[in-house]
Amino acid sequence: MTVLDTRALNRATLARQYLLGRADAPVRDAVAHLCGMQAQEPQEPFVGLWSRLRDFAPRQLDDALTGRQVVRTHLMRRTVHLVTAEDALAWRARHDAMLRQRVMATYRRELAGIDVDEVAAAGRAVMADGQPRTMATLVEELDGRWPTPPRRALGELLVAALIPMVQLPPRGLWQTKGGVRNLPLATWLGRDVDPLSPDETDPTGQQLVRRYLAAYGPAATADLRAWSGLAGLPAAVKALRDELVSFRDERGRELLDLPDAARPDRDTPAPVRFLPAFDNAILGYADRGRIIDDAHLGLSVAGQRAVLVDGRVAATWTVHDGQVAVTPLRTLTPSEREAVHAEAEALTAFLGG
Repeated sequence: MTVLDTRALNRATLARQYLLGRADAPVRDAVAHLCGMQAQEPQEPFVGLWSRLRDFAPRQLDDALTGRQVVRTHLMRRTVHLVTAEDALAWRARHDAMLRQRVMATYRRELAGIDVDEVAAAGRAVMADGQPRTMATLVEELDGRWPTPPRRALGELLVAALIPMVQLPPRGLWQTKGGVRNLPLATWLGRDVDPLSPDETDPTGQQLVRRYLAAYGPAATADLRAWSGLAGLPAAVKALRDELVSFRDERGRELLDLPDAARPDRDTPAPVRFLPAFDNAILGYADRGRIIDDAHLGLSVAGQRAVLVDGRVAATWTVHDGQVAVTPLRTLTPSEREAVHAEAEALTAFLGG
């Protein structure tokens, strides 16, 4: 079995993530290809798309949000993601059990003894009038039927797990501050969430596997599990085995991939790229060694923004007084410093535009 070293995996990831060269793709298609973008920080996807798409303008994402082509919703790992409307409807039911389990685990004591189905029915009844609500308002309108759990726990259970919700604009629009107003996904999109298939081969899971590999592969099933929050999708992986190819990484892990997916030469030049906080190019794996050193793993989960130099995290960046400021994590060569400075200037212009 062919062994792919860390650099080869890095170049594959960059190519699949549109970080080896900016793509000519509409925003909706880019979000679909990436299997969504982590978006609990509402402004971060704009930088993620700027780094990946040629001639990206913020209004393009604004139009996709207000035009209901993409939505902000809880999905992978119980995290707010920016996903296409089609993917939200197709994938939500497959994530329901995971979302419920994660909220219940987080608030185990607060929600002990709660009948979650009864809470879900009450929440749907409140939202049936088609009016958006904040989480706090939704809990208040339950008429005190569950006075014991803290409002935060009950609200999280409702909006992140029990009722498929979308966070409405202006939340997530360019340089716009807006609180979270929730509306059922089916109400916003005019169509119910797709039901789970009784097929034991897990057809929705198969789609998730294919799509994940197209954007993140080659990858191990542990990587798929870390990205999705789902339990490895074993039935789906088993059903797809004959159409996938296998590799090994330097640790001996089996990596799965689509036969015709891009796997560039390991020596392919990689441009400097600025990543937003919580970018899935880093967080989308259990083993993140292909793109970030072990010494810096904490940065990726702490919300620090990363700079890729030669394809790897080599610096962090912030904005001070309207200017992008870079803090190197290693010594940069003169040519690397020049490339980082040029990209920082371009990002400064974008953020100020």
